[in-house]
Amino acid sequence: MTDQKPNFFRVIAAWGVHLFTATGAIWGLLAILAIFEEDYRMMIVWMIVAMLVDGFDGALARWADVKKYANGVDGALLDNILDYLNYVLVPVIFIVKTDFLPAPVQFFTSCLILLTSAYQFTQTDAKTDDHHFKGFPSYWNVAALYMLLMNLPPWVNFGFLMLFNIMVFIPVKYIYPSRNSYLRTLTLVLTYLYGAIGIWGLLQYPDQPGWVVWASFVYVVYYLALSLIPKNKHAHAN
Repeated sequence: MTDQKPNFFRVIAAWGVHLFTATGAIWGLLAILAIFEEDYRMMIVWMIVAMLVDGFDGALARWADVKKYANGVDGALLDNILDYLNYVLVPVIFIVKTDFLPAPVQFFTSCLILLTSAYQFTQTDAKTDDHHFKGFPSYWNVAALYMLLMNLPPWVNFGFLMLFNIMVFIPVKYIYPSRNSYLRTLTLVLTYLYGAIGIWGLLQYPDQPGWVVWASFVYVVYYLALSLIPKNKHAHAN
């Protein structure tokens, strides 16, 4: 009997992690409802919650060993379904319901994002064995938030979104920050700093400080540089 207790609690913990991941569907729905109500501050809140769940569930899944103790659910498939909802569908609905893109190309751009993201998510090597994303990793929610905060001309937004759609098909290996082995300590520090400042700034919307967006580009440039430099030139160092 004593051998069964730890297993029982491990099973509960593992299924609890799957449930935690599944709540991403709720935050996605709430974000969509906020968009239809034109309550962009609450949309931001629910998008942040969804990103936090996505950011922590992987580590929790490894800690709880869900593949062993809750193997009745495909955690990777569940994660992909919810990522498509929160990283693709929610921002597409935002694009359709706002005027951040020129009206003549609004629906076309939305459809293109849905299609290219479907391809990106279903590539057999979309996530490589060395923990990278192949091609632009469908950060459409981040793009939507930048559109909201920066309020650039609609045609400029369209140009950036077209570039990102093209980048889906360019086989660059983008780092997975939490599992990155190159300059790991620096990458994690900058990632957490980017997240903390970003969340703080977003929660100030519509009165967010102007410097927050521009400061965030320091991390964006670092992320792109670390992704674009050939991996064999990196030192696997802390």
